[in-house]
Amino acid sequence: MPGSEIPGWDGYCTRWSAAHGGYDPRTAPALVRGWLRLGHALGVILVRAGVRSPNAVTTLGLLLSAGVPVAAALVPAGAFWAAVLVLCSAFADTIDGVLAVLANRASRLGQVYDSAADRLSEAAWLLAFALLGAPLWLTVLAGGVMWLHEYVRARASVAGMTDIGTVTIAERPTRILLTVFGLLATLLDSRAATVTLAATLVVALVGFVQLLRAVNRALR
Repeated sequence: MPGSEIPGWDGYCTRWSAAHGGYDPRTAPALVRGWLRLGHALGVILVRAGVRSPNAVTTLGLLLSAGVPVAAALVPAGAFWAAVLVLCSAFADTIDGVLAVLANRASRLGQVYDSAADRLSEAAWLLAFALLGAPLWLTVLAGGVMWLHEYVRARASVAGMTDIGTVTIAERPTRILLTVFGLLATLLDSRAATVTLAATLVVALVGFVQLLRAVNRALR
């Protein structure tokens, strides 16, 4: 693909918006917007280098996430390497969507695969905290609310909500940052695993309430 045909940030946002219910990432909060801008910049480099398969990048991200609990449990200073793997997996998850837009390789099947991979990746991240000392019940509860957040948004879209509803405090960039910094904090204090999951649960609950309000406005 010639460099001139690769959309810049504004063109990318227009395409991204069309694939995400009309939501314009240029209006997103700074954290989400900055994450997407970074993904766009990396995606442009990869497309120019000939990398154009979003599903392959999704698979890579899923494999990286599968290594997170393994690193946390078995590797010396494993929490550090687990955090690195989470960050790499998160970049892969962002870039697969960028490639789908930039290289015109988006598909409905790819969207389903990407969503399933995201949920499995987050389960692996949560498992790492359980292995580092967080209570299992808290791990399951935090994961359940996070998954419910995404499930309700997906079902609301099927029911007729024409966009993503709202950008909540519990969107994926927030979850990624909580995971990365939480894993690093366990290197200083093992109790950080429990504290991180408690914070994740609170954020997920607040985000879920925000989403429910948006869904109620959109569908009533």
